[in-house]
Amino acid sequence: MNHPKLGNVGIVHIGIGAFHRAHQAAYTDTAMAQHGGDWHIIGVSLRSTDIVDALNAQDGAFTLIERHPDGPQARRITSLSYAIAAARDVEPVLAALSDPAIRIVTITVTEKAYGIDRLSGQIQQDHPAIAHDLAHPDKPSGLIGLLVAGLKRRKVAGLSPFTIVSCDNLPSNGVLLCKGVIDFALRIDGGLADWIATNVSFPSTMVDRITPAATQTTRADAKRLTGVDDPVAIETEPFSQWVIEDNFPNGRPVWEAGGAILVDDVEPYERMKLRMLNGSHSLIAYLGQLGRYRYVRDAMVDDAFARLVAQHMKNAALTMPPLAGIDFAQYGAELVDRFHNPEIAHETRQIATDGTEKLPQRIFTPASDLTVGSPALGTFALCLAAWMAVMRNRINDAEPGKADDLLNDPRGGEIIKALGGKQAADEIYDSLAMLPGWMPKALQNTPVWRDAVIARLSLLLADGADAAIKKEIAV
Repeated sequence: MNHPKLGNVGIVHIGIGAFHRAHQAAYTDTAMAQHGGDWHIIGVSLRSTDIVDALNAQDGAFTLIERHPDGPQARRITSLSYAIAAARDVEPVLAALSDPAIRIVTITVTEKAYGIDRLSGQIQQDHPAIAHDLAHPDKPSGLIGLLVAGLKRRKVAGLSPFTIVSCDNLPSNGVLLCKGVIDFALRIDGGLADWIATNVSFPSTMVDRITPAATQTTRADAKRLTGVDDPVAIETEPFSQWVIEDNFPNGRPVWEAGGAILVDDVEPYERMKLRMLNGSHSLIAYLGQLGRYRYVRDAMVDDAFARLVAQHMKNAALTMPPLAGIDFAQYGAELVDRFHNPEIAHETRQIATDGTEKLPQRIFTPASDLTVGSPALGTFALCLAAWMAVMRNRINDAEPGKADDLLNDPRGGEIIKALGGKQAADEIYDSLAMLPGWMPKALQNTPVWRDAVIARLSLLLADGADAAIKKEIAV
């Protein structure tokens, strides 16, 4: 399968949003520029058609702007060969997945798109895409169904399987995806499930690059810096990190050329990032929504807010064993500097989506690893309290029948039903903490945790975010 202008392909990427184009596509672009190889990417969009049309109109090329503190820098990325809109027709996606040239499938969707239970590793049969694809396995619409259908075609054709690489913020993402794919396959074809378990590699990864939503300024800067009028230009921060489990039976690009780190075990790096960076992002996002801070950089200008973020990173570091070659204090200081970058317009509302998917690994798991009664528990409790306050406020502010849209959470309907008009902090906590399969029982049943969250939620509801922040840093 060759693109007439950009040469041979070797990767299918599912989820061609801004993060992929600022991260994996950029690494692959650098790898091919320095070391060659037939690794151009076929991009797949599961839902959007506009991005597919816009990228194909430019032969897959786009502008990547890095927002340095001293001004933006731009480069053209040409690693994307072309894009496919799965919502229009799934057959071209399945044809790409079953092409012998494709050796790797990478993924950046959203946590909620997987439809895999975090605890059991089994698929969630009531997940809309999972339910559809189990009923129509040869015409799938969701991530897991597409992967299984593509692997089935390769098995039938006698082809080697592709390596599947999740690049999403999920704990042990490769392990989780492997379990979900095998469980899905087992429900439709036991022999296929055995073949996947024996032959398919699912390396885990850790990814890190702050990528705000593109704006008119993004496009104006792209035109000014490159001379190209690019409607799909994107922007990002200068920092980028990709830690990858080196398990690619059919080869891979020389991603090290772009700075990727290939390791035997990704989990310690992933844990560090989820707890320190992503956890702090959630804390900023929900308090920022309560305090009317539009951007992360706005929150970080406030001295008390910045001190709270630094304090949370120290608390998060206490939940982890030492990591060879990594100084957690230095890593936290670097994160604070990145959050301060005045050139990065990262909206707190963008980060504050899908809280029920993000908080378990960012807040609940590290909080569970702290000693009961530890003073470090406070910032974790404040983050959850802030999420609860945001959910309550959005429901209160919504027009009749519109609350689910404002919540922007895959469990929005459950949240609305659980709250049921409750306004008192203890009632809000007890109703939301009991969402099925969400908060770990050990944490849910700890009085110290419950009391800590309720106390902070009461303060947030009565006096607002600034008061809660100042009290937390005074502890």
